Order: sequence, then C-alpha cells, then structure tokens
Amino acid sequence: MPAPHDALSPLQVARAQTGDRAALDRLLQALQAPLYAHVRGLLDGDAHAAEDVLQDVLLTICRRLPALREPQLARAWAYRIATREAVRRARRDRRFTTDADEDALDAVAAPAHEPAFEPELVAALPGALAGLPRASGTVLRLHYLDGLTYGEIAEALEIPLGTVKSRLAYGLATLRTRLGPLAR
Repeated sequence: MPAPHDALSPLQVARAQTGDRAALDRLLQALQAPLYAHVRGLLDGDAHAAEDVLQDVLLTICRRLPALREPQLARAWAYRIATREAVRRARRDRRFTTDADEDALDAVAAPAHEPAFEPELVAALPGALAGLPRASGTVLRLHYLDGLTYGEIAEALEIPLGTVKSRLAYGLATLRTRLGPLAR
C-alpha cells in the first residue's frame, strides 16, 4: 500500500481526476486526518462541528477534483476548501471573530530567511496554539504540524507569501516568549 503522501502525488491525483476510484479513495484517506485537524483547530476544537465540516469538504473535493488544473497543488487546494468551509461554518455559528492582532500581523515585515524552530517547541506546539492569534496559529499548524510549504499555505489561505512568513515569525516569537526556557 502506498504511503499517504504518495496518494497526493500529481500522478495519483491525475488518476483520481480521471475516474480511478482506488486513487480517489487513497487521496481522500490521505487528506482526511490532516484536514480534520486543521478544521478542528479553526473551529476552536469543536469535534462535532469539525466532523460535519470535514464531510462537506470531502464531498466538495470529490465534486471539484476533475476541474483541478494543477494536480501538484492538490494538497494546498484541499486546505483552501477546508479553510473556506470552516470559516463559513464558524461565521454561521458566530464563533469566528477577527483577532485585533491579526491586522497588526500583516504589518510585520517578512523575515529574510526561514525562522528557526527548535525541536522542543514542536512537541509543545499543539497545546500552545490555543493562546495565539488565529492567523499565526493557523500558519504554524499548517507548516509545522501538517507539513505544508510556505507556497502551499499562501495558496490554501489565499494570502501573499510575505504574509505567511510574517505570521509565522510573529507566532514563533510569541511562542518563544510564552514558553521561556523551552524555547532556548
């Protein structure tokens, strides 16, 4: 059986697009857990709402997959669908508000190089995301927990690459301050 990331290879995505049911099943299985975690994070941990949204997301992926023009962007495309659906659901349930800090995040200059992230912080990341502004927490989760590249995050969230880097740098700086000795 192929590894989960193999199901997201452009060849496998193309097979799923052309009606290969087994390839589609592998694609959906590879996306299910990471998209669930992403949606649940956007919905403040509400497992029931996340399950409902995930079902809608997977159906949307199935319906729209044949129209995906660039199979190599399938992962970012799926995260974009998930993000939109989760935000739509959160707004409907009136739980999604813009953090005041999010506007300030966009004004932070993007770092010239990728910010260093110590391995000790990776282990603390899932629990530490709760107190961060939603914008930074989402970018940190997508990059360090879900393994998306900066470009994939920019595509998924429909924000400029510089904004991804700024939010990542801000989130890391906040975590280092909050976690103190762990961040050294």
